Amino acid sequence: MKRKGIFYVISAPSGAGKTSICRMILTLFPNLRQSISYTTRGMRSGERDGIDYHFVTRELFAKMVADSAFAEWAEVHGNRYGTACATLEQAIEEGADVLLDIDFQGAEQLRNSSLNGVFIFILPPGMDELRKRLVSRNTDDQKVIARRMDNAAGEIAEAVNFDYLVVNDILDNAVEKVRAIMVAETLRTKRIISTQLKEFGLK
Repeated sequence: MKRKGIFYVISAPSGAGKTSICRMILTLFPNLRQSISYTTRGMRSGERDGIDYHFVTRELFAKMVADSAFAEWAEVHGNRYGTACATLEQAIEEGADVLLDIDFQGAEQLRNSSLNGVFIFILPPGMDELRKRLVSRNTDDQKVIARRMDNAAGEIAEAVNFDYLVVNDILDNAVEKVRAIMVAETLRTKRIISTQLKEFGLK
């Protein structure tokens, strides 16, 4: 019986460092796929369509929502983001593991779906440090930063609904913790009993 793929959901408030963690995790697990979200947000300097995101118009995004093409989607800071159903379903059936870097609203939708994932929330060391990180990114004006800080409190309150919490105080340490979580998840009895243990006569 073929092993089912696992999807790992990593969420965090803006500036907590989840994108940096995801990039490093992908280098540690060469066979791990990254789910590329669809977004109506404008492309930032250095980003590539189809690599960082699928950049689409609001009209096309709305059509995909109407067609039930998304496993999850959410509006965040005035822009829409979504994960295509086909992306997850194909990977899981092929036995491939997938990494999703998404907002907590999308994570909640996936938690309430029939799909069985692993949910990891990245916390900043504190709110002052979070503000410093947002400012140092030099990508948003003060109004946007203020809005992100306001939203962060509500997002962090949702952390209790995740399977794991990782504080990103030192990036390398946070990456190692996420790596350890992912290794442990692949060894769960429920994931391997129908494959590896067959030869021992166990079901």
